[in-house]
Amino acid sequence: MDITVFFAVIFAAFLHAVWNAMVKNEENKFFALSAIVFGHVPASVVLIFVVPYPSIESIPYILLSALLHILYQWFLLSAYRVGDYTLVYPVARGTGPILATFFSLIFLGTILSNFELLGIFIISLGILSLSFQRTESFRNRSAVIYALITGFFIMTYSITDGLGARISSSVVGYYGWVCILNALMFPVLLKIMKKSQPISKFLLEGKKLFFIGGTISYFVYLIVLWGFTQAPIAMVAALRETSIIIALLIGTLFLKERFTALKAVSILVIFVGVILLKFF
Repeated sequence: MDITVFFAVIFAAFLHAVWNAMVKNEENKFFALSAIVFGHVPASVVLIFVVPYPSIESIPYILLSALLHILYQWFLLSAYRVGDYTLVYPVARGTGPILATFFSLIFLGTILSNFELLGIFIISLGILSLSFQRTESFRNRSAVIYALITGFFIMTYSITDGLGARISSSVVGYYGWVCILNALMFPVLLKIMKKSQPISKFLLEGKKLFFIGGTISYFVYLIVLWGFTQAPIAMVAALRETSIIIALLIGTLFLKERFTALKAVSILVIFVGVILLKFF
């Protein structure tokens, strides 16, 4: 992986941790995620008019991506409804890169070195280990299943977006239309889940999440999407999840969360995975 791509994705991981901390600090996860999704729209609308249109060949990928993001959001919200954040988030984010790696190797013909493969799996292992903060949570089978399915959809939209962005001729245009379609479909999801709320509520009660969190989240994935066009999707997907290191530090320093030995070990494991991914 090129050094520029490596540090760009690391920077995106840092920003990813920032907006995730905002969501984590919000008790109502439905409200928080909704504000983020709708918060993608302003930047998308502005930028699609100043960048080239995505290629016709990428349109099916745009449509599929918007649908996959909706399914991802559906299962993520369903997981949060029945399980704790400390279980759901690590399981979902930890399984995504592993599944993306298997798919890339089997179906995309991606070639990765032994050290790169080891690095991806070690990063995922470090993330997954955080779910053991409360082992009793694993008795909640519904939450575990929803989290695993969420990880599956993280893989599917990552692969779809990686392939779509590569043929789009305009990464910014591609992602802008994905965000707009996702935001148009999202109220239907909220309606089905009986969590429907007027968009004006997000502007009045969730300004920080909408304007700051939504904009940060938009540019985070835009950087990741660009990374997908420059390096193997599986590697970028794994490197992106190192955001959890920053998230743990933010939680300790600003959200008054307890820094445990398990968190320290998990950070060390993830760090080892990053070293293997880049330097071997």
